[in-house]
Amino acid sequence: MADEAHTALAEMWQDDYPWQFLTKLTELENRMGGHPGEKRAAELVTEGFERAGARNAHTESFDMDCWSRGSAQLAVTDPVERSFETIALPYSPAGDVRGELVDVGHGMPDEIDDKDVAGKIAVASTTTPAGSRFIHRMEKFGYAAAAGAEGFIFHNHVSGQLPPTGSLTFGNETAIPGVGVSKETGAWLTEYAEKNATARLTVDARTEPGTSHNAIAELGPETDDEIVVVAHLDSHDIAEGALDNGCGITVVVAVAHLLAEMNLDTRVRLAGVGCEEIGLLGAKALAGSLDTNNVKAVVNIDGAGRFRDMRAYLHDSETMRDVVETVSEQANQPIHQQENVHPFSDHWPFLMRGVPALQLHSEQDHSAPGARGRGWGHTHADTRDKVDDRNLREHAMLAALLIQEVASRDEIPRPTTESLTENLRENEFEEGMRAAGIWPEEWD
Repeated sequence: MADEAHTALAEMWQDDYPWQFLTKLTELENRMGGHPGEKRAAELVTEGFERAGARNAHTESFDMDCWSRGSAQLAVTDPVERSFETIALPYSPAGDVRGELVDVGHGMPDEIDDKDVAGKIAVASTTTPAGSRFIHRMEKFGYAAAAGAEGFIFHNHVSGQLPPTGSLTFGNETAIPGVGVSKETGAWLTEYAEKNATARLTVDARTEPGTSHNAIAELGPETDDEIVVVAHLDSHDIAEGALDNGCGITVVVAVAHLLAEMNLDTRVRLAGVGCEEIGLLGAKALAGSLDTNNVKAVVNIDGAGRFRDMRAYLHDSETMRDVVETVSEQANQPIHQQENVHPFSDHWPFLMRGVPALQLHSEQDHSAPGARGRGWGHTHADTRDKVDDRNLREHAMLAALLIQEVASRDEIPRPTTESLTENLRENEFEEGMRAAGIWPEEWD
């Protein structure tokens, strides 16, 4: 490694720029996909890339369906009359629903199958039982809607009067209203459901044509092949989005400053993408604009910098396992590994096109409040005070070393549709992806 790279890594230990960048990002209002705060975030990321000395730093726009949050009301109407705080979930349509409350527990398919939800309002938890496969919010909603539910209520499993948000679909308006409520409200609703209580759910929201933006730049040699490094810069409008994914995009901007001083064997395309939270739309637009046959790998930084230890999702790649183990040993830093393929972040539009993927996340302290699931993410509590700036700096260093190692590999075997399908089926993702409407039609 060149002396310049050693110096850059050493300086990162005490560099306050990542914290300054995160501060500017979290000061922006409403980084929801398609809204003005998200556009300003793309400009801020572009400025960060330019500061690092990256080439051709610019923004690229793309069309999308922009969802705007209006008001939402939830009230139990019988056997008591009582109102509760609630928020609409992205891509919920406007609507006014009245019906019986039905508690479907964690929202597992068998739990929904065991209950008659047709014409009723399903109530499901944000968490998944320990030891079971992960059930995404979109699957719970999609399964309940397919079973005939007229409305959907998603209650948090984290205390603190924190109604959760989160998109109901990948990028388009749904057929039935969906809302989020706090853990405390969920406790009341599950109790009322046992009494066959009825409720009224009203949502005022709109979806209309809009525009989002990606921030793009390049580093390294002008090779035909490239490594794409991506992180989403959008967040949900109800909070600052410091953890999700302010930390991740801050790490990418800090990585740009490190990679600029490193010897790279392959061109690196840096990308801050929009609209991840509402359907991976920015990553999809980016993947569609590139010749993915020339993309050796995608490194998705979604979740890095949030917590102390890094976690690497390998997406069934032996090469990525070797990359992670090499860097972990050389840096004498733990990097936890997770093998399986999953479709719920910005690597997915690339992985579907046969691009090997590495996702950098972080390992949560399981003794912390709300440790299982998203914790503070997707709630009003996702604020800058939850961030430890040491994690930003150290994960930027690890990420830069990992990207450099990926770029040094002459050949990275590409996943096939058959191997991805087999992995998703083995790990029981297919049913949920179909329920959520995100199973690729061309794979049938």
